[in-house]
Amino acid sequence: MREDNQCCLLSILLYTGMRDKAKNENGGVGFIVYLVAFVIVVIWGCTFVQTKVLINAGLRPDEIFFLRFVLAYALILPFAGKRLFLDNVKDELLALALGLSGGSLYFVTENYALAYGYCYNVSLIVCLTPLITAILVGLFYKQERMNRWGYRGSLIALIGMALVVFNGNFILKLSPLGDILALAACVCWALYSLIIKRLQARYSTMLVTRKVFGYGLLTILPLLAVNGVSWDILFAGNVAVWGNLLSLGCVASMLCFLGWNWCLEKIGIVRATNFIYLNPILTMLTSALVLGERITWMAVVGAALILSGLIYIDRNRHRR
Repeated sequence: MREDNQCCLLSILLYTGMRDKAKNENGGVGFIVYLVAFVIVVIWGCTFVQTKVLINAGLRPDEIFFLRFVLAYALILPFAGKRLFLDNVKDELLALALGLSGGSLYFVTENYALAYGYCYNVSLIVCLTPLITAILVGLFYKQERMNRWGYRGSLIALIGMALVVFNGNFILKLSPLGDILALAACVCWALYSLIIKRLQARYSTMLVTRKVFGYGLLTILPLLAVNGVSWDILFAGNVAVWGNLLSLGCVASMLCFLGWNWCLEKIGIVRATNFIYLNPILTMLTSALVLGERITWMAVVGAALILSGLIYIDRNRHRR
C-alpha cells in the first residue's frame, strides 16, 4: 500500500515536470524545479517526527525554532555576501515581515496550535494554506491568479486531505484558541509567499533567505527572554537531540528554505505552494514507517483525490 502511494507521488512529479520541460517553460528547468519542490516537501513532511523527539527530550517549540535558525544562519552567512542591509528602509521592513511571517510567528503559531488545540483540527486547518495563498496572491498579482478550474482542483485535493488526516477516525472537536492559531499559521505562510515575490525581483535568493533567518532569530528573542533557554539539555551531550537539531537546522531550514525560495521564483507562488497538498500523504507514510500507524482505505482514497486534484489543477491552469 505504501509502495502504491509512493508510485502515485512520483507519477504526478514526472507528469507535471516533463510537461513543463516539453513546453520549454521556465527556461527548460521545469523538471528540476518540480523535483526540488517535491524533495523539500518530503523533508518538511518528516520533520514532525524530529520535532516530537526534541519536545519529548524537554525542549520547547520556540527553543527548537531558535536553535535550528541559528544553525541555518551560520551556514548561509559565508555564501550570502558581506552586504548587511537592503537598498532602502521599505525593503528592510519587508525583510522583517518575511522573518516574522515565514519564521518566528509562523512556527510559534503552528506549534502552539498543536499545544492548545486538537491535532485533527490543526492538521485540517493547515491544509488550507495553498488555497489561502492562491486567493491572497491572486488579489495582488494577476499573472498568479487561479482560474475556476484551479479552485475545483483545490476542492478535490482538500477533500482528499481531510480523508488522509482523519485516516478512518472522525474526531472533530472545537478548540477556539488552537484553531485560531492554526489559521494564523496559514495566513503567515501566505503572507510570506506574497512578500518574498517583491523582494526576489530586486535581490538574490541567497540574500533574501539570509534575511529571513536573521529577522526570524531577532523576532523570537523576546519570547526566549521570557521563557529562557534549556542549556542543561543542550550541554548534556544527547546524541539524539543534537542529531535532530543538526538535521532541522542544516537540511530542513538552511537547504530547504533556500531551495523553496528558488522554486517560488522559478515556477510561481501558487504552483509551488500546491505541493503542500502532498504533506498529509507524506506524513501518513512517515507515520506508518516510523511510528507503525495503520493506513486505512479512507486514507488511500484521500491520497488518490489529492493527486487527482493536483493533476486537474495542472492540466487546466491555462484555461479561461
